[in-house]
Amino acid sequence: MLEKRVIVCLDVRDGKTTKGIKFKGNVDIGDPVEMARDYYEQGCDELVFYDITASSEDRGIFIDVVEKVAREIFIPFCVGGGLSGIEDIRRVISAGAEKVSLNSQAVKNPEIISQGAAVFGRQCIVLGMDALKDADMPSGYQVVINGGRTRTGKDALEWALKAQELGAGEIVLNSIDTDGVRNGYEIELTSMISKAVDIPVVASGGAGRPEHLSEVLTRGHADAALVASMVHYGDFSIHQIKDALRKDGVAVRIPEEIL
Repeated sequence: MLEKRVIVCLDVRDGKTTKGIKFKGNVDIGDPVEMARDYYEQGCDELVFYDITASSEDRGIFIDVVEKVAREIFIPFCVGGGLSGIEDIRRVISAGAEKVSLNSQAVKNPEIISQGAAVFGRQCIVLGMDALKDADMPSGYQVVINGGRTRTGKDALEWALKAQELGAGEIVLNSIDTDGVRNGYEIELTSMISKAVDIPVVASGGAGRPEHLSEVLTRGHADAALVASMVHYGDFSIHQIKDALRKDGVAVRIPEEIL
């Protein structure tokens, strides 16, 4: 059985990890370098680092923070925020990231996906997609960018399929409607996208308890689940989450030293 991944997300603003609800009311909660090291030691499978204001502020990513985090962890590390071209991607990968997440810039300039895949391999190119319920869209969901500030008019399902065609190797799918609420992932959205594409889909937005991960990894057909609030606030450790998933019959990696 293919193992499912548990991924921790660090949203970073002005060099500090921050967390909000539905992309609003963000408060600083810690140092991203220290938190990354802690989650790595707990046994998370991957880490995602988002510079959440880089695109809206029209600036490059804080590369020094990326370098510091990369020195502390030895698991796949994905970085996103303000990456507008091949040279930005090169800088991030050279700083120690294995993958880059393209969100707002991919919508504005879809060719960055195909260009990135051609230069670095599609395994390095992740589509970050923030979606909002919208009954006027064919799939029922609209893509939003710039940290949830801008509606694009793009249908979420159509954009996922287009990004895969362009060369994206993975999709991190975040539901703004459930983001930070901790009542569970958006199962309908996740299942729809996961079934439609042939690349891995990471569910994001809404995790509050281990059973939420179990649900999205089974009923939602996600390949991985991204968590933030439930670990940032100390409600659960990575080991507790994985132990609960194993008891639910979900195959996950457990580091030997904590078995």
